[in-house]
Amino acid sequence: MRYLDGPGKRDEHTDQHLVASWNDFAPDPGRNPHHTVAQLAAQLDQPLTATGDRAPGTTIWHCSVRADLGDRHLDDNDWATIARRIVHATGIAPNGDTIACRWVAVRHAQDHIHIAATLVRQDGRLANLSFDHRKAQAEARRIEKDYGLRQLTPGDGTAAKTPTSQERFKAERTGRTETPRETLREAVRQAVAGAATEEEFFTRLRAAGLRVKLRHAPSGDALGHNVALPGDRNRDSEPVWFAGFTVAPDPSLPRIRRRLTDSPAATAQPRSDTPCPGRSAPARQRREAAGIAEHATALLDNGDDEAATQLIGAGELLDALAQTSSAVGRAELRDAARAFERATRSHVRAENADIRGLRSAARGIVHAGGALGRGEDGGATAMVLSTLVLLTLAAARWHSARGHAQQAAASRQAADHLRAAYQQTAATPMRAMRERGQALPEPERRRHEATIRAALGEAANRSGTPARREALAATLAEAEKAGHDPKALLKEATSWCELGTASSTEDVLVWRIRRIADLPSTPSRPDKPTTVTTRPKPASSRMPTRAEPPAPARSATDARRSASRR
Repeated sequence: MRYLDGPGKRDEHTDQHLVASWNDFAPDPGRNPHHTVAQLAAQLDQPLTATGDRAPGTTIWHCSVRADLGDRHLDDNDWATIARRIVHATGIAPNGDTIACRWVAVRHAQDHIHIAATLVRQDGRLANLSFDHRKAQAEARRIEKDYGLRQLTPGDGTAAKTPTSQERFKAERTGRTETPRETLREAVRQAVAGAATEEEFFTRLRAAGLRVKLRHAPSGDALGHNVALPGDRNRDSEPVWFAGFTVAPDPSLPRIRRRLTDSPAATAQPRSDTPCPGRSAPARQRREAAGIAEHATALLDNGDDEAATQLIGAGELLDALAQTSSAVGRAELRDAARAFERATRSHVRAENADIRGLRSAARGIVHAGGALGRGEDGGATAMVLSTLVLLTLAAARWHSARGHAQQAAASRQAADHLRAAYQQTAATPMRAMRERGQALPEPERRRHEATIRAALGEAANRSGTPARREALAATLAEAEKAGHDPKALLKEATSWCELGTASSTEDVLVWRIRRIADLPSTPSRPDKPTTVTTRPKPASSRMPTRAEPPAPARSATDARRSASRR
């Protein structure tokens, strides 16, 4: 009470006063000079004092209720009503219960109040605070709606633990841009991305500069792990350790073991296709990942609960790209991975799902190392980013269908970051393709544009621009020179996987066709000779329909082979 009624330690407290209390007659030191904080605290503590030796270990309940900066002004009467709704919803003081806990609501700023309560009821019993955090948040969502305030998305209890105010204040004092808990969460996620064994996971943590401490059973088996940032110490100069499950639910050792056990394919070394001239290992792995991500997108669009595990694999793929991509688009990729982390968790459990393809793709990208961001590397990165935009939008639809508001919002936020990363990464290769399209002979260009309009119909007029159609026409021309039928390729590329949410249908088709036909991710300039390696077509060139999702390709050398099996 001294803090709430005082000048404040960080934010300046002004006009400190009570807006509500358990009996509406509590002493108010802020408005009545004859009242003191000691008097108010003594009245709040009377039920606790009466219990004597039976007093509980925890005696105080403190909750801050804050409006958004953009919300309308709330006066004292509004805040008083809001405070009563919160204490009623949490069980501190149910409506009509005259012998409930004693509480006060203090306002010392325009945008928030603090509720402080004694946890011993006036009849001597302890307050029932079961699920009080969840109940308070649920009531806050109703208050936002009733008062016309900014409405936050409701959660389902699967979000990672947010940093405490003490952690945020310490980060500001020490010059950190984020709290150690948030830094550790990202580092642990990146360490587990595509990891094959428990030992590899811990090796990656240490290689990232983290302190790692294992907890062992008497048998010597590891029960869990703690992580700490170098230089992050407490007042006794000891490292500040975080248990794995306190960083986030997924990085706990039992869940990491389950993920490794359920994905035996990750124990093998990453697959590598036959080397192609001018195609680096990072480019090969990204091309392969694009096909695997398309398979996951189709599974999510099918709407089954079994697709829940695909979200975990997609999160690993994003983390692998975020830590290995070039400076072009890296910041947006990291933000996308962070946002999508929320979308990987829900109460839906898949019993028979298989994410070996996604985990193997993540492993391959990590082991291939960083991409240069130009030439074939840049084009291959744009190729997988184009697919991941559709995957995250499919994840948003999957979550929305199940009422997962926070996860759906996180998926859409990740899609926005991926779009920005794609625009940055695809600028150079798309410009090269547009130049090739402009250099095509006029009859050939018109023929390919007619094929595009016939295949896309109204979609070509809605989202297409002449520049994007030039890039697609150049891709069809290049595929035709390699021995492919442009009409068949375009029909195949548009026959499955939802395209309506793509910001540019033509861009998606450019990268899909280049992967199917095994064309270079970045074509040569029109004034340079183009060398195209013609390869025998597989027995089945059909891509699966929506009802039959495509399986991940075995090799980036012939991505179309993935269509022959489910």
